[in-house]
Amino acid sequence: MTQPAIVSRDEWIEARKALLAKEKALTRALDALSAERRTLPWVRVEKSYVFEGPHGRETLADLFAGRSQLIIQHLMFAPGDDQACVGCSFSADHVDGARQHFEHHDVKFTAVSLAPWPKLAAFKERMGWRFHWVSSAGSPFNYDYGVSFTPDQVATGNVGYNYGTSSYAYADLPGVSVFARDAVGDVFHTYSTFTRGVDILLGAHHFLDLTPKGRADQGEGADWVRFHDQYGEAPGTCCHGGTASA
Repeated sequence: MTQPAIVSRDEWIEARKALLAKEKALTRALDALSAERRTLPWVRVEKSYVFEGPHGRETLADLFAGRSQLIIQHLMFAPGDDQACVGCSFSADHVDGARQHFEHHDVKFTAVSLAPWPKLAAFKERMGWRFHWVSSAGSPFNYDYGVSFTPDQVATGNVGYNYGTSSYAYADLPGVSVFARDAVGDVFHTYSTFTRGVDILLGAHHFLDLTPKGRADQGEGADWVRFHDQYGEAPGTCCHGGTASA
C-alpha cells in the first residue's frame, strides 16, 4: 500500500467533498438500478422441486414459510465434500443478523445445496447458523438455476455461467436467486445474480472498503477469508479456487 499525501484539514475537507459528490451520484445510480430490478418480468415456475431439510421433504412453495418473497443462497456444498465452500460460508455468515429484520418484511431466506441433508446439518451446527438450509439432492433445481453443471458441460471448458458472461468450468458455482408467490400459491422466478453480483450481501467487505487498506485481496478473490472458526490457520480457498470475478 502506498500512503496517500499528507495534507491540512482544509485540504482534506475539499478532497472529501469531491469524493462525496461521486458517492452521492453512485447512491442515486444504485437506487435507480434497484428500482429497475423490481420491474424485471417474472417467470412462472412450472416444475415441482422437492428438497430435504430439518422438516423433512419440502417443496419450493413450502420454503416461503407463509411469506410472499423468498431469497435463496445457492451455497456450494458438493455431495462428496464434508464441508461447504469457504467463500459461500463467508457469505452465509452475514445472513442471520440481517434476516432477524427482513423476515419481518415478508421475505424468507433459505440456503440450498447439493450435499445430502445430514452433511448440511452437521456443518450448520459447527458454524452456529440458524437460517433454514435444505438439500436439493436428486432435484434438478441447482442445474435449472445456473449454479450446478453436468460433467459434459464442465468438459467443454465453459459452462455458460452468469448468463454466458463468465468463463468457468466447474461443477458448482455460487449465486443468489429470488422468487415470489402470489395469492393463489403460484411461484415465480424474479431474479438471480452470480459472481460479483453477490458482493452486495457481504457486509464485511463494505466495512473493509471504508478503510485505507481496503479488502487487501491478493490475486483472485478474498484469499484472506477463512471459515470463521479457523482464522489463524492455513488459507481456505473457495471450492473452485477463488471467488469468481465479474
